[in-house]
This record gives sequence, C-alpha cells and structure tokens, in this order.
Amino acid sequence: MFNQLLRENNIVAGILTVTRVYLGWHWLTAGWGKLFNGFDASGFLANAIANPVTSGEELAYPLYVKFIESFALPNAELINILVPWGEFLVGLGLILGCLTTYAAFFGMVMNFAFLMAGTISSNPWDILLAIFIAVAGYNAGKFGLDRFIMPIIGEKMARNKKKDVVQPVAKIT
Repeated sequence: MFNQLLRENNIVAGILTVTRVYLGWHWLTAGWGKLFNGFDASGFLANAIANPVTSGEELAYPLYVKFIESFALPNAELINILVPWGEFLVGLGLILGCLTTYAAFFGMVMNFAFLMAGTISSNPWDILLAIFIAVAGYNAGKFGLDRFIMPIIGEKMARNKKKDVVQPVAKIT
C-alpha cells in the first residue's frame, strides 16, 4: 500500500520533486565546488586507510579498506575525476528529474562509500531521502525530464526485446 502511494500518487510526486531538487542541489553544489575549486582525494583516502572504521578490534569493512589501499589510493587521479563529476551529475539528474532512479542509486553508492570510509556528515540523511526517491521510481521524476525520457527508453527496449525473441524452430520428425 505504501509502495503504491509512493509510485502512483500525484501529490506524493510533487513532494518527491521538492525532495529530489533539495537532494540534487546538495549533490550539485558539492560536485561543483570540487570541479572548480580543485579536489584531491588522496588525503581522504590515506586517512580512510590509516583510521578505518572498526568494530572493537576488528575492521568493520575490511574489503573496502583493501579496495581503497590497493585500487583507489594508487589511482587517486582517476578518483579525483570520478568523484566531482559523479556528484555533479547525480545532482543534475535529480534536479532535472532525468534518469532519477539511477541518479538516486548512484548517489546512495557514493554516500555508502563515504560512510564506509568513516565520514558521517549528511550521508545517512541523504541515503534516507534517496531511498524514497528510488522506491518511488518513475513517480519521483514524473514532474521532470523522466516524463519524456522514460517512455522513449521503454519503447526502445520493447523494440529491442521483440528483435531478440528467438523464433521456434520446426520440429524434425
């Protein structure tokens, strides 16, 4: 019942529009600042390795620490491009209501990455808002570009699915 309300109600679509624009502005400004004021993730990554999240004596996210240690930090220049552009594009997608569900999902992925690195900030709040946007699906972007883009994507996928259908082969007797 709650899912149906989130996915179909026009009043909820309006509330979700305000929510996604708020969350999108948060992402967009964070990405914009990093894009145009310079950004270097290497200090953050090194700190995440030096001071990992622990549960007692154990690492809470050992695979994530290993990922940062073996991939992210050695490739900090790539991370320095991906994080600002990711934040900016997630924000833009949410504000415009363009591929809204995907923008919310990738925003949550970044929020969880920051949380697992030990940064609390506004990440839990952002994840909570993004969950409502993602669960609402199309309705969250109904008053945005998704209103026009999603039917085109759905039609294109349906056409491709028809092409991929294998015709039955005549039975040899």
